[in-house]
Amino acid sequence: MTSPLPKARICCLDLDTFFVSVERLYRPELIGKPVVIGALPGNRGVVTAASYEVREFGVHSGMPIAEAYRLAPFAIYLPGRHGEYSKYAADVKAILERYAPIVRTASIDEFFLDFRGCEAVYREDGDSDDDATIERVVREMRQSIQDEVGLPASAGVAASRPIAKMASSSAKPAGVLMVRAGDEYGFVADLPVRRWPGIGPVAAQRLLNKGVETLGQLLTLSQGSMLASVRQAVFGATADSLGRDRPAFREHDPRGLTFGSISNESTFAADIGDMHVIRDRLCSLCERVCWRVRQRNVLARTITLKLRYADFETLTRSRTIAPTSAEDLIFGCVRKLFLANYDRRRRVRLVGVALSNLVQRPRQLMLPFDAGLTNVGKTIDAVRDRFGYDAIHLGMQKRSRRRA
Repeated sequence: MTSPLPKARICCLDLDTFFVSVERLYRPELIGKPVVIGALPGNRGVVTAASYEVREFGVHSGMPIAEAYRLAPFAIYLPGRHGEYSKYAADVKAILERYAPIVRTASIDEFFLDFRGCEAVYREDGDSDDDATIERVVREMRQSIQDEVGLPASAGVAASRPIAKMASSSAKPAGVLMVRAGDEYGFVADLPVRRWPGIGPVAAQRLLNKGVETLGQLLTLSQGSMLASVRQAVFGATADSLGRDRPAFREHDPRGLTFGSISNESTFAADIGDMHVIRDRLCSLCERVCWRVRQRNVLARTITLKLRYADFETLTRSRTIAPTSAEDLIFGCVRKLFLANYDRRRRVRLVGVALSNLVQRPRQLMLPFDAGLTNVGKTIDAVRDRFGYDAIHLGMQKRSRRRA
């Protein structure tokens, strides 16, 4: 007997153009206008958020502000109210907690809710079935956020977290979309592979090079195909748990996914030539990618350093080592790559660290000299799970900060 399909009870709620929407609460005259939040034109920095009115011109979050201004010089550019955003996010979460027993924060403007077992609590005579009950409640919840906080939101409901996230994107702006259990293929079939959380631009290009443009094509790959392992990694599990709270980053790391890479990069506020400051930033990035690779429950074999100078010349250097998720090993490799390729006569604009060539963490017991590294990582993660990501960092970071 086959087990029943899990029901569509995982909800992803995303606050639409969150930073822009908060600004419009203070300045209603911005409603309907093209608005960009982030660095101001003429300064270095990136776009934090862009309204729908300016996105149609190609402006998007993460874009250099100079490029955004080239595409949309007519837009309204604002630095934002960074001290206010978290207050509105907290108000939204308080509303969500009135509706669902489990609410998890994925980023400052994105939340995951678990409605499993809530059908009997919310059922009304007019509901056609339990799915209709949950969908109605999510619509009421979305409207409560609009009425009480004044912020538009979109929500997706599905049997798994990735499908719910994709559904929330499809529901924008200010809509609700439920993908019922068993309807997942019909929902994703025509979507580009880039829409799947965890498939980045590099992985998407590799799929395109193999003739795989849509998620439907990815699903229909035969088991003997070169890309069958990708299909299994991405779609192997129908349902998943909400996972733990995460800091307010836009990273998404599906557990067990070995396709693609895990990367973080950082642009300095001003071009820098101080070796200690640069090393400190690289150390911080190594910590971040190591934490993320452990969240996926995988190991990395290839470590890549990205180094961009003030004149925008960009170098990438890689090294392949034994699979690991240990901060000291990965930072040691990154440090050697940096020292071997850094030109001390030039100032640095950006640094980045990427982990790729990912492999599943072996089930067998580690050797004694490996166990210590694994236990250190588990201990660090346990502290962060309880007290937050910034509760613990490598000691070398603090030392380098003092020298800087």
